[in-house]
Amino acid sequence: MLEKIEHIGIAVKDLENAEWIYAKLLNTSSYKREEVASEYVITSFFQSGPNKIELLVATDEKSAIHKFIEKKGEGIHHIAFAVDDIVSEMQRLKEEGFTLLNEQPKKGADNKLVCFVHPKGTNGVLIELCQEIKVEE
Repeated sequence: MLEKIEHIGIAVKDLENAEWIYAKLLNTSSYKREEVASEYVITSFFQSGPNKIELLVATDEKSAIHKFIEKKGEGIHHIAFAVDDIVSEMQRLKEEGFTLLNEQPKKGADNKLVCFVHPKGTNGVLIELCQEIKVEE
């Protein structure tokens, strides 16, 4: 089940400038910057109350973020929802007729397993499923 909005992803061309803008806007600094090499992006996360914003900048032309900006310009790239069990949620959405962009969950930023739902089935909005990776004690 989609628990809550986990974060909103925003595609940017210049991460330093975007961090400066969002730091002023949210009156807080980024709490985490992380490279996701497999996706050719660097992410920067901001927390504002219970809400999170993820800024994403491409590190290579192969990046989905680079392609997104080339086609649509900077702006909201995706809405991410927290889930407790990403595998069962992926199965549920497939059974409901949604197209998933990956067959298996993959490691994403901010200690999450992620999967994306194709925007053609969600009125043009890219949806990300996020499950916290639990550390075994």
